[in-house]
Amino acid sequence: MPKINLLLLCGGGGAEHDISLMSARFFESSLAKSDKFSVLKLVLDKHGHYHTEDGKLCDLTNRREIRFEDNSTPAWSVDYVIPCIHGFPGETGDIQSYFNLIQLPYFGCESEASSNCFNKITAKMWFSALGVPNTPYIFLHQLDDDAIKQTETAFDNWGSVFVKAASQGSSVGCYKVDVKANIANVLKDAFSYAPYVVVEQTIHARELEVAVYQYQGEVVATLPGEIICDSNTFYSFDEKYATNSKARTDVVADNLNPEISQLIRDYAVKAFKGMKLRHLSRIDFFLTADNQILLNEINTFPGLTPISMFPKMLQNHGHDFTEYLIDVIGQQVDLT
Repeated sequence: MPKINLLLLCGGGGAEHDISLMSARFFESSLAKSDKFSVLKLVLDKHGHYHTEDGKLCDLTNRREIRFEDNSTPAWSVDYVIPCIHGFPGETGDIQSYFNLIQLPYFGCESEASSNCFNKITAKMWFSALGVPNTPYIFLHQLDDDAIKQTETAFDNWGSVFVKAASQGSSVGCYKVDVKANIANVLKDAFSYAPYVVVEQTIHARELEVAVYQYQGEVVATLPGEIICDSNTFYSFDEKYATNSKARTDVVADNLNPEISQLIRDYAVKAFKGMKLRHLSRIDFFLTADNQILLNEINTFPGLTPISMFPKMLQNHGHDFTEYLIDVIGQQVDLT
């Protein structure tokens, strides 16, 4: 059986470009453990150009071929693609729409599900429609005096708020506001990242994460893991990836009531199935001191860096990542 020509795309040119490159290295090492794939890794830059790691420019054509600009390398036919791109255009659904158009099978959630989850406002509407509790919020569509007044009222009611760019990665354009006078400047910063902003009540709670993925025809939800931040901080982009971060990640949350753990997993599966997710996701929850469960957000292409939770939780659940990839890809292309 000839090897499957697998295109591994990474980068994207956005705020999480470098994280995407790190995740792609994990895919590379996992795919290298199988003899079923011939892998070509390409980087997508901020101008929408594809290139190899050594700088050769190329295009992905509507004939599902990689064609190199200088014609020094023969065209490469693509059988399957892994869009390892965090943020735009991977998690937004944009690049999946192109794959659908040229009928190229790909790994991960489809375009509509990606778009619905990436926009925090759309996602919260879906959570509520599915009966999954989530954090109280208000929605802002433009930066003006009324938006500032609405946010100040929310601050008065809740005591503290999170201001989040609605269509960015989980830690990008996200600000905790504990001082009312800072609201106008924070809103200005958030609107610089996206045309819509969501303002959420600050929830003092445990931050729990569930890896939810499809394996051998079943939807699997792992035991919740936990993010434990330093006192009075939240899991910001810097706190997540900085070398001096004081945050700790536990693959399995300690001292979690089994009934609460199962209810969180049930909510995660309900969201995965109800929003028509596919292949993989990381679904994040808050758990308050009085055991209130609130869905925070869904990441449709979670990080696969050395500190990332998804691969660790999958492995802890007893599954090998390479075998998982073979199973998922084998559902779409013939690997026999």
